[in-house]
Amino acid sequence: MAISEHPSKLSLPQTNPGVVTVLEYLIIKFPYVDAQIWQQRMADGKVHWHDGSLINAQSRFQPQQRVYYYREVESEPCIPFKESILFQDQHILVAYKPHFLAVTPGGIYVNECLQNRLRRSTGIESLQALHRLDRVTAGLVMFSINPDTRHDYHRLFETRQIHKTYQAIASISSDDHLIDKKWDVRNRIVPSEPRFLMQVTKGEANSHSMIRCVQQTTQQALFELHPVTGKTHQLRLHMQTLGWPILNDKYYPQLQPQSADNYSAPLQLLAKELQFIDPITQHSRHFRYDDNLLLDQK
Repeated sequence: MAISEHPSKLSLPQTNPGVVTVLEYLIIKFPYVDAQIWQQRMADGKVHWHDGSLINAQSRFQPQQRVYYYREVESEPCIPFKESILFQDQHILVAYKPHFLAVTPGGIYVNECLQNRLRRSTGIESLQALHRLDRVTAGLVMFSINPDTRHDYHRLFETRQIHKTYQAIASISSDDHLIDKKWDVRNRIVPSEPRFLMQVTKGEANSHSMIRCVQQTTQQALFELHPVTGKTHQLRLHMQTLGWPILNDKYYPQLQPQSADNYSAPLQLLAKELQFIDPITQHSRHFRYDDNLLLDQK
């Protein structure tokens, strides 16, 4: 059994959804977690309020109160790729995340994620991710170190003041001539089924990306992508919209059967650069991962 070293937290909603106890709410909130698992976690002292007092099966629902719990899974895979730290000061840390490593705990991963790896290697328990990358995407992730300035950096992402550059590789036809061509992709992205998928639909655009081809061979092309908005799976869907789904994508254009990670065929998507004006120092920041995706990957 793998148990998270750090608690996950959630805030109970202001409007009671029709429950009496915290236990009832957690059962509704997490339909894929068996009720007996929540009962056992409470019995083992693994669910508590913000002040540390324990929550049991009879604890009453309290609107807007924070609940802390420790995630656990039967077995947790070890991701055989190493992260690296590119920058660190008293406010932020910027790290490279390898393919297949989650940014924060989720699913079958509780301790094997970038945030917890960095907390262990740096000793900084306050370290907290400021944004997300898909587990199968590699690239730069920025973390807050100082809780007092965390909001300032969060706001950069909320107000789209972070300029991001990605790389992606897709298969092309031998007669495609794409180098230096540009595409301005705007469309509407909404949830699909199953719930972890997204889809493009008709209606007012809520997503926007700028895409350019920078290299190509007879079979593959390397694209530079600049997301203006930050919808879930936006770049993967926008590449599909152009007719060039990203190489080794198991979700788009068609969901593949669930299978173990194939470490020899990672999704060819890399978060390569972050640029912004630092809200504390007012200095321009530009972080860049030196390595590139390579054409003619399998």
